Amino acid sequence: MSLPLSVLDLASVVEGSSHAEALADTIALARTADHLGYRRFWVAEHHGMPGVASSAPAVLIGAIAAATERIRVGSGGVMLPNHSSLVIAEQFGTLVALHGDRIDLGLGRAPGTDPLTTSAVRRGHTSETADDFPDQVLELLAYFGTIPPLRGGQGGRIVAVPGAGDAPQLWLLGSSDFSARLAGMMGLPFAFAHHFAGGRNTPRVFDLYRRAFTPSVVLAEPQAMVAVAALVADTDDEARRLMRPGTLSMARLRSGRPGRMPTLAEAEAHSWTDAEIDYLDDRIATQAIGSLPVVRGRIDELVEATRANEVIVVPQGPDLATRQHTLRALA
Repeated sequence: MSLPLSVLDLASVVEGSSHAEALADTIALARTADHLGYRRFWVAEHHGMPGVASSAPAVLIGAIAAATERIRVGSGGVMLPNHSSLVIAEQFGTLVALHGDRIDLGLGRAPGTDPLTTSAVRRGHTSETADDFPDQVLELLAYFGTIPPLRGGQGGRIVAVPGAGDAPQLWLLGSSDFSARLAGMMGLPFAFAHHFAGGRNTPRVFDLYRRAFTPSVVLAEPQAMVAVAALVADTDDEARRLMRPGTLSMARLRSGRPGRMPTLAEAEAHSWTDAEIDYLDDRIATQAIGSLPVVRGRIDELVEATRANEVIVVPQGPDLATRQHTLRALA
């Protein structure tokens, strides 16, 4: 591939299916991506969402890495404030010890769920400041041995086993100016969530990252990746039809009514509100949805606008076959 392409999957749970089927589909999609030559395959941490089965990224990453041969496998991302840096160092150090230089650790700052579930995940410790996340990232780098232990920090007194000397490739993920600036200041690779935070603001975020970039022991030059929702169909009309289940699921989630992804038949039978139709139109206009020439053109435009070094596609669709078709068409 002239431009490195990667895959982000959310282990979607479709109405009428099981968690086991959703996770099996994710592993099958990873095998497809591996066979086609995609660079990496990521899964994301979410909690309390009936339609998303990727609540335990480290566990799922281990299963995917064991089921594939070449592709890099990682998180897109682990929500670091939900965890201690030591535990994440041990989990991903274990993955590196098992699978070698195939493991990525993408870190996010958001909780990945609603406030009540966040409180349960963090055992009631929900308060944080703007300084907590950067300090956690530095602490994590120290546990891996990437940087020296922090003065006064635990990294000099506690050893992560596995972890020390078993560093994965670390990325900062984000959907805001904060994450872009932080990744640049720390000299870390940066991935932007255009697939849900996209719009005219996307190119500016990449400019902020590059302007803030300071060379580090991790990176000498900026390395940026953009995430985009993608669905390739024979026609634009068919792509729009296949986008209905996922879009309806996201619209319900945003309105405080989370649930499993509806089937294609359920989405087609649904009485769509004007707001839901507007959301579908916006997804199609801002993401890579349509026939293959349209999707390729959208990705090319996004790369030109952001100067991203890599694209991570988020395959859309009501079933595994649709997502696999998108990966095959793009490859």
